[in-house]
Amino acid sequence: MSIILQSTVGGFSPQFMRKLPLVEQAMRDHGLDPAEFVISKDYASTATIPIMGPFFFNYSVFFGEETFTVTEPNDMVFLDYFFKRVLAADAPPELPRPPGLMRRFFGWMSEAV
Repeated sequence: MSIILQSTVGGFSPQFMRKLPLVEQAMRDHGLDPAEFVISKDYASTATIPIMGPFFFNYSVFFGEETFTVTEPNDMVFLDYFFKRVLAADAPPELPRPPGLMRRFFGWMSEAV
């Protein structure tokens, strides 16, 4: 199954629809089920100039009991953001700790003069 898409503003761009299967595959590779996600696209605000329409969209993502909303100018910027979130680690990477004071001191003492 695929991510469920909803829109009150006329759907998603063709480029978004072409790249979505790649994001869904990355989700599967990271242990996520795309069928558990719903992406909803709405206008971020009313148009300030009626002829032009709004410049930003709200993208709400629903999964399980969780939800988040981001405001982006177009579908591809949102998809890039969402793809990075899918690939993001759950926790920051463990960095090696520098040697402590005593280890550095004994290392210095063991060096030949």
